[in-house]
Amino acid sequence: MSSTTMTIRVSTDTKEKLDRLAADTRRSRSFLAAEAVSAYVARELAIVEGIGEGLEDVRNGRTVSHEEAMSELASAIDTAERDRS
Repeated sequence: MSSTTMTIRVSTDTKEKLDRLAADTRRSRSFLAAEAVSAYVARELAIVEGIGEGLEDVRNGRTVSHEEAMSELASAIDTAERDRS
């Protein structure tokens, strides 16, 4: 995988914590920062994409009413409670 260099600003506190983590894990600050950014980007992108899919569902009429959703949830809860008994 190719890589590129970025420069970021972090608080002194964050840098000190990153230094400590790097020392404790025997990893470089750069490696840990790259891992953290990658995880953040993946998580946030999944959220943004999910919101986009939801908005597309609304635009295309793929929705259910609140009452229907609550009815289905109540039914699922009732079934789960019966199965536990």
